[in-house]
Amino acid sequence: MENVVKIIEINAVTHNVKQFKTEKPKGFSFTPGHATEVSINKKDWKDEKRPFTFTSLNDDDYLEFTIKIYPDHDGVTEQLGKLKPGDELIIRDTWGAIEYKGDGYIIAGGAGITPYIAMLRELEKKNKLDGIKLFYTNKTDKDIILKDELDEMLGGNATYVITDQDSTAYTKAYINKDFLKENVQNFDEKFYVCGPPKMTGEVGEILKELGANPDAVTLDDQ
Repeated sequence: MENVVKIIEINAVTHNVKQFKTEKPKGFSFTPGHATEVSINKKDWKDEKRPFTFTSLNDDDYLEFTIKIYPDHDGVTEQLGKLKPGDELIIRDTWGAIEYKGDGYIIAGGAGITPYIAMLRELEKKNKLDGIKLFYTNKTDKDIILKDELDEMLGGNATYVITDQDSTAYTKAYINKDFLKENVQNFDEKFYVCGPPKMTGEVGEILKELGANPDAVTLDDQ
């Protein structure tokens, strides 16, 4: 089912990530971590659908999407970057692999953090964040999405891993076998992995090698 929603507010989160708040259709609900196919309600763009995750909560009276903009790509995110409050999006039914199934480790790369924002916000509201640990990898410090909020929610349980910046204020590393062996205390826990397809696939394989139960590993490409 399609719903046309008006954009209420647009905020810059990083140098290339924007947060879009839209109207919420009456009765619309979703599971934190799930997504919908979004298109822009303009001629030539209505059928160009892309999956984006909700970063708002069900209780909010608006919908929110946190989206990485690629201005050099001639496509949907480039067009999203040009939108203003008052413009409209088309949203559809909700779906997704990611949802909270118990305490464990979140391993996210770049925009792969976005499916976990609503999940973490929901857990914070229920005072259930103690058992969650985050490894979040980006190319540079300035690429970290919603760092202040992640710090506030997770404190010392958030580890930021930077791959391409030697002068980083965080952990200069790659999330590879050595990193996971050193930093994961218990491979019997649940693992939630989302990032670029190559990273997601590799981390999934490494976790299995290190003894994680495949049924306790949720993989999702971004």
